[in-house]
Amino acid sequence: MSVLDARTELLAAHALGPAEPVTDIGHGKGPRWLDGWLSAHNRELVTWRRTLHAHPELARQERLSTSMVAARLRAAGLKPRVRPDGCGLICDIGSGDHCVALRADLDALPLREETELSFASSVDGVMHACGHDAHTAMLLGAGLALAQAPALPGRVRLIFQPAEEVQPGGALDMVAEGVLEDVERIFALHCDPRLPVGQLGTKVGPITSACDLVEVRLTSPGGHTSRPHLTADLVNALGVLITQLPSLLSRRVDPRSGTVLVWGAVEAGQAANAVPQAGLLRGTLRTGDHRIWTELEPLVRSLVTSLLAPLGVGYVLDHTRGVPPVFNEALSAGLLRDAAVAALGPDGATSTEQSSGGEDFAWYLEDVPGAMGRLGVWSGVGPHRDLHQPTFDLDERALPVGVRVLVHAALASLAA
Repeated sequence: MSVLDARTELLAAHALGPAEPVTDIGHGKGPRWLDGWLSAHNRELVTWRRTLHAHPELARQERLSTSMVAARLRAAGLKPRVRPDGCGLICDIGSGDHCVALRADLDALPLREETELSFASSVDGVMHACGHDAHTAMLLGAGLALAQAPALPGRVRLIFQPAEEVQPGGALDMVAEGVLEDVERIFALHCDPRLPVGQLGTKVGPITSACDLVEVRLTSPGGHTSRPHLTADLVNALGVLITQLPSLLSRRVDPRSGTVLVWGAVEAGQAANAVPQAGLLRGTLRTGDHRIWTELEPLVRSLVTSLLAPLGVGYVLDHTRGVPPVFNEALSAGLLRDAAVAALGPDGATSTEQSSGGEDFAWYLEDVPGAMGRLGVWSGVGPHRDLHQPTFDLDERALPVGVRVLVHAALASLAA
């Protein structure tokens, strides 16, 4: 038995026992085979999510999660294709010329969980704080349900993607490996702790923002703080960048684009009476406009050069382009909205705003049309536990909702 097989057996043994089924909000809204599959497997959805949650894996390390998903698909008679490094897979269901893709992400975040759940992370410092455990469980459920459909008018491709949380993200790897071959349209869901369970937020056009990383390393000869005129005042230069670069950017790009630079880390010096020789500044630069995103790097370089020129410090600027905005194509967004109504009733679909967060699902949409929807995971009572927080949790009633929406979106897309 391989090490991975042994770990997979260990994971199955730690599947937390049979979880209680959750309320299926869309029950009775069909199709009948989907109602039947969810009635029979509702409990498993919860167990899958909790098992993944208890065993999170960081980006490009998702071998155990991939193995678990592949095992469930193979048990249903399907033929998943695992990536060569064992992280991520694709699996086609059905046959025919038309093909629609559904995507979920596998990776967790480097956070220490503070939820005190019975199935909290067993890996210190790693946590599913963005709902990827739910995304994976819902896509697995949708795929297995679609495999039980009496007939499909084409193929549905399941994409379980690694490394969404890092840059460059796993979506670029998947696209480079040809996962979009023959795909005509692609859909994804993302947990939204601001929406109640039973609602899906949709939007035509950009629904997320581009996100770049900006890092500036400054150097100075250093010296005594009593004689700043004999050296280059590095801390003052950091202050100039911290305060003036975001301000200048706000005057050089259209404010309607939602372009914002926010610093997240600054490092320099130790002694109060010594000018340090090195300093570091890191932040994220976000915009909701695809055209402006393509123009930001040269603009930032020009402004940094101008700001630092009179100060005498040396610098190295690393501008790492991240993801473009997720741009929901109109027909695809409409199909996703109709899927929510079909799955949940007329109150199941709602509008949503563009987020400043980034999502590498955007890379798929550079090649094929598609849409991402925001799936409500708030219980309706108590605080909103936001994404990327150590206390994040979700209402598991959202799991069958997500399965229904993904199934209906795939069917509607193939029919279209």
